[in-house]
Amino acid sequence: MTKYDVIVVGAGVSGLLAALTLSKHGKKVLVLEKERYLGGNCNSYMVDGYQVDTGAHAITHLIEGPLPRLIDNYFDFLPVFEDYGHYYVRTENSFTKVPSNLKDFVTFDVLPRKDRLVLSQALTKALTLSSFGVDLSDQSVYEFLPKNLCKDTYDFVDTISGFLSGKSMKETSAQRILSGSSFVRDSITQEQFDAMVGKIEPKKRQSTESILSSILPYHLHASLQARMDRVARPFTSLERLATNKVNYSQGYPRKGLKALLNAILYSLPETVDIKKECEVKSILVQNGKISGVEADEIYSADLVIYTGFATELPGLVKDLPPAYNEELKGIVHTKSLTVWLGLKEELPEFNYTGSEIWFKDFAYWAMPISNYDPSLAPKDRQLVGFSFVIDKEQTEEHELKKAYDTIFRALPNIEKYIDMQHEQIMIPEKAAVTIDGKFAEIRTPVKNLYIAGTDTDKRSMGITRASYSIIELLKILNEDGNLH
Repeated sequence: MTKYDVIVVGAGVSGLLAALTLSKHGKKVLVLEKERYLGGNCNSYMVDGYQVDTGAHAITHLIEGPLPRLIDNYFDFLPVFEDYGHYYVRTENSFTKVPSNLKDFVTFDVLPRKDRLVLSQALTKALTLSSFGVDLSDQSVYEFLPKNLCKDTYDFVDTISGFLSGKSMKETSAQRILSGSSFVRDSITQEQFDAMVGKIEPKKRQSTESILSSILPYHLHASLQARMDRVARPFTSLERLATNKVNYSQGYPRKGLKALLNAILYSLPETVDIKKECEVKSILVQNGKISGVEADEIYSADLVIYTGFATELPGLVKDLPPAYNEELKGIVHTKSLTVWLGLKEELPEFNYTGSEIWFKDFAYWAMPISNYDPSLAPKDRQLVGFSFVIDKEQTEEHELKKAYDTIFRALPNIEKYIDMQHEQIMIPEKAAVTIDGKFAEIRTPVKNLYIAGTDTDKRSMGITRASYSIIELLKILNEDGNLH
């Protein structure tokens, strides 16, 4: 029986990043994945000549955030990111950039002028409280708003809340809106990273500056570097309210999400073994300490990183404390639907890079991803993804019909151009950021059993949140003496 230093349960992006980072710290790692494919929600695949991602994605915090820190210190192969573009809102009569600061919000005529002023005052109040250290995590967006707004305004705020938390504005905290809209920023400098996990010398280590110049066209790199220089000085939240640009550090990986997945896989050293279609049946504990896992056979290790759903951990580990199991039950999940449409030609309605939201009735978030890279669609055709937060209490058929009805209402001419259609229903993140929803601690009650993934960290979204989780995992492993 081969003895490993670490066993990672799950080969989604969190599991693979855990394997990559720990192996670069000298560990022999085994990754066990129950599915026949790797990457989880960070992947792409072909449908009738179109390359669809697992849900529509924007990669955030690409200047000084967790993913650049991991790329900088651990990747041997670098993904190429295209500038994200802008966020837009579509209505029956207009197509307008979503405002990200007070100046833009004044002219955002999608909403009544009176409501815009009231919302500006509410946002200023929230940022003022946040600047003085007041935590708004327990106050809902709905509670923070005045109660005399029109339906369109409530629908708009509800839509933004839904895409940032997976839940309505009554279940989304005001703090989530501030952080998710980049008014409150989290960044990780190299010095902070080194202090948390210690310095390493991987095969190819590059500075953030050199990564930018390597993965971005020169004019875009120069533009982002200029923005980095501007935000390097200590901005306050209220200053950002006047100057904020939410897309200042966002991108989309050229060649789709699979390119990011491949960059991780190609960077894995030979000390990492991966077994697919190998479901873990139990995590083994002896004398209160991890001893390995049982899957298709027994695998031995003194350290296990679990990256599946934390809510499923009690079924894998015997005799966890009842209070701990109850805490895990408080984690809230949401379901999403993504409808991918391949179009017979490039439509003027999608003549942009970035994404759009539709906030009437059944809200969507849409991205024409082939605008970043035409190779994602057959020649002269276009690929657009429409993502919805769906009601778990309704049937999937009901939500799917409602989604198509919404798309055809928002874009009444699109139906005759459809060349391919494909639907995905998934849980986009392992925990929704709600007021009452719980998150798992990275440390568990079992010695040397740790959890990583999007149910352990509530910052940002998707791949960025997973990256935050991995950096926190490395910090805790370092503190516990299990990293080096």
